[in-house]
Amino acid sequence: MDIKAIYMNANAMLEGHFKLSSGNHSQYYLQSAKVLEDPKTAKLLADALAVKIQDNGIEIDTVCAPALGGLIAGFALATALDKRSIFAERVSGEMQIRRGFEITPGEKVLICEDIITTGGSAMEAAKAIEALGGVVVGFAALANRGFCKRDGSALERKTNCALPSDKPLFALADFDFEMYAPDNCPLCADGSEAIKPGSRGN
Repeated sequence: MDIKAIYMNANAMLEGHFKLSSGNHSQYYLQSAKVLEDPKTAKLLADALAVKIQDNGIEIDTVCAPALGGLIAGFALATALDKRSIFAERVSGEMQIRRGFEITPGEKVLICEDIITTGGSAMEAAKAIEALGGVVVGFAALANRGFCKRDGSALERKTNCALPSDKPLFALADFDFEMYAPDNCPLCADGSEAIKPGSRGN
């Protein structure tokens, strides 16, 4: 499955000058919402991701998605895995489990995002799960931005990956785009201004 082609065909691999959630800048941005607006494509991707997870043999009770970006991917993956689907949401800057969702002590939870960059939001959701007694058994995403090492990939883990090295990351592809600190960004040096797309921007 050519994940890059799927994103490009959906006009979901944007090229320009972007400010990412991490604060860094990049020439490329993956807009997964444009891919997932087609239910057939969402199902296709979730089914492929579920196969990778099932082949690993990991035990999962529940899939938890950090809102807002991970909601559709998380629900589609939970459907493919036939598991319960819940989400974490940010309240006053802190990820929380709300809306009547309950976690049983020892419940095995997989955290699912649409895109994993450094994994910061996924770790915030994991912290909320663990605070309620759940056990985070792994992480999943449609695409991996190349900072964390995914299961079965030769791409090496980078120092700014926030995910724990002892738990698997499942994703369909690596997108190893260059990223720049705002004070060392060649796009800024050329005079362009970074825009902030996605759920925390547009």
